[in-house]
Parts: sequence; structure tokens; C-alpha cells
Amino acid sequence: MPSRTNKFRGRRTHGRGKKSGRGAGKMGGHGNAGLLKHKFMWVLKNDPQHFGRHGFKRPQKMVSAKIALNLGDMEEKLEDYMKQGFAVEENGKVKINLTSMGVDKLLGFGKISKSYDVIVAETSALAREKIEAAGGSIIEEL
Repeated sequence: MPSRTNKFRGRRTHGRGKKSGRGAGKMGGHGNAGLLKHKFMWVLKNDPQHFGRHGFKRPQKMVSAKIALNLGDMEEKLEDYMKQGFAVEENGKVKINLTSMGVDKLLGFGKISKSYDVIVAETSALAREKIEAAGGSIIEEL
């Protein structure tokens, strides 16, 4: 159907009256405007669950991810750990307490050159294999 604009050239409102030709006009607002006022019956009929809370929010202690550390990163930062008191050298082995650092799991990416006694809550199979191959041990502690 062709536009009626040409028919109304020179007329101010194009047959719509004073207010309905501009803004949100007679359509009752944009989007969800008026759902608690003039469109409330529409909400009750078509979307009764629109307002209020829905679902379940998990507690943050359940959602938080584990803090992990790779073997290669542990070897690189060994001097820093010794300065901070998390690592101590005893009888040719380095004893590292990752639990006191806040690390939850030790992962096996990277190479190690020394033997370590590591205290940590969890380890991956590859990390355990590499540490034991180097002559070290893992002490699992929560």
C-alpha cells in the first residue's frame, strides 16, 4: 500500500490529532513501559511470572574455582617462595608448603630440575609422576 504522506503535505498533524504523531503517542510507551500501570492486565494474562525473583542462586563458597599452580611456575618462583617463607631447603630437598600459600591444586605443566617435598591438597596425575620421578614426594594436606 502506498504511503499517505503526499496526501497530507502542508498539514501539520497528518490526520493524527495533536499528540499522537510524535513521541510514543497513542501506543502506550516504548517496550515494557506501563506494565505496572495501563498494561497490567496484559501482564496478568500473558506473562504472570514477569515480576519477582525466579530460580536459585548458588552459594559463593560452592561456586568459587580452585586455585591451581603449574610445576614450571613453581620452579621459576622458587626464590620468591624461599624469601616469603613458604619454601625451605633441607638435606638437598626443597620443602614447599603450597597449602599455606593458598594454592588448592598442583598441575603438571613444565619441567623441574630438583627434588621437592610438596604439601598441597590435590595434585594431577602428571604432577605426581614428575615429582616422584625427580626423587621428591607429595604430602596431601587440607
